[in-house]
Amino acid sequence: QVQLVESGGGLVQSGGSLRLSCAASGRTFDLYVIGWFRQAPGKEREFVAAINWDGHTTYNEDSVKGRFTISRDNPKDTVYLQMNFLKPEDTAVYYCAADVPPLAGWTTDNYDYWGQGTQVTVSS
Repeated sequence: QVQLVESGGGLVQSGGSLRLSCAASGRTFDLYVIGWFRQAPGKEREFVAAINWDGHTTYNEDSVKGRFTISRDNPKDTVYLQMNFLKPEDTAVYYCAADVPPLAGWTTDNYDYWGQGTQVTVSS
């Protein structure tokens, strides 16, 4: 009943920036938390950032070190991930995920809906 589509990935040089977008459609009125996760080849999927409907946020500080900012445009049902000062270790497929009640923990990967992912590649 909910569809998520990520966009904005691509190839960027180390130190550059990208802005990822997650557009939600379908039964979006009861979405409460939208998060970003990433997975590099051979690595576990890891939590990046999440935001709830009224703007409260949480981050994986060990991974993003204050370089990323998540925001949400509720009227447009869109969530953004602004990524600055990108590093090669940020290279991964980035996934948008949404949760509805009953809610999973923000930093777990047990969200209800997932997008198809968008590739982010950071060159040295």
